[in-house]
Amino acid sequence: MCDMKLPQADVVNGLIRRRPIKTIGVLLVSDFALMSYASALEPFRAANRLSGRDLYVWRHISPDGEAVRASNGLQIVPDHAVGDMVDLDLLIVCAGGNPAKFHHPPTLAWLRQVARAGTRIAGVSGGPLIVARAGLLEGYRCTIHWEHVPIFVEEFPRHDLRRSLFEIDRDRLSCSGGTAALDMMHALIEDDHGRELASDVVEWFLHTHVRSGDGPQRMPVRERLAVGDPKVVRVLEAMDDNLETPVSRTGLAALAAVSVRQLERLFKAHLGRSVADHYMELRLRRARILLVQSTLSVLEVAIASGFVSASHFSRAYKVRFGRPPRSDRNPRQAARQLSVELPKSGLGNLVSQ
Repeated sequence: MCDMKLPQADVVNGLIRRRPIKTIGVLLVSDFALMSYASALEPFRAANRLSGRDLYVWRHISPDGEAVRASNGLQIVPDHAVGDMVDLDLLIVCAGGNPAKFHHPPTLAWLRQVARAGTRIAGVSGGPLIVARAGLLEGYRCTIHWEHVPIFVEEFPRHDLRRSLFEIDRDRLSCSGGTAALDMMHALIEDDHGRELASDVVEWFLHTHVRSGDGPQRMPVRERLAVGDPKVVRVLEAMDDNLETPVSRTGLAALAAVSVRQLERLFKAHLGRSVADHYMELRLRRARILLVQSTLSVLEVAIASGFVSASHFSRAYKVRFGRPPRSDRNPRQAARQLSVELPKSGLGNLVSQ
């Protein structure tokens, strides 16, 4: 691998201030999310167009120098392969699909080399998991798309992972993906070239509300499930926060200041299912993500999803998805089954009361 040049920096009042971002590298990992990629790169094109100057240039990079296919089938031909000498101010690692499958030591070594050269490193959507595997997120705030949170936490339990839209911590940037990349790039363009240009860019994309990095990735439970009762909302939030160590129905009822019977009536009225059915669904969804994206054993996945035994977990999983957990170790089969409908009965009797 060739040495990389250290990005220039100015010393002002004894403090190091980087030069504005000029050259951007985009490392594309197979099955990357096109929405995340476009949201990360298009703001820089718009900044050039609206300013009338070439403020930014970019280069596409792939692990082997070959075309990279997005999750929707579109292919992008890169300018460089991992290992090429490219003078970069910012490198964006763009991944989606199942980034946990990406194990390419030359790429991870190259990322470390790029970071040592002083280049800012960003991960978008599933990209932060790859950046973390290169050892570049330890000691930094970071975020990742909510779908990849379970495997990230299992693999890097000590990292400072936030459930935010994006994080900018010194020379490490991470973004949960989707349109959140527009918000993060707005922050970078504003830092480099001022609020006026940054605002012009987001208006160019009809993005009328710029979100701060610490905003939530997901809709609030109240809106996501169309539930207005504050007692039910309180319980639903507690369920989301306690999947590995589920709270008993008695504990959930106490949290809502109602009896267990009243809580069951509320769930039937607002969600059309029992407390046990809903909690089981949340835990099995988490389990499925871990099965597809991680190398954890079935027993480890069961424990991480709040089950007391592998046999209990396997029975519940087969009721929910119509197949045993081990079958979802096959990524192609798992992908074909993504939209299986939830059977609204038959789960509750599998939940420990």
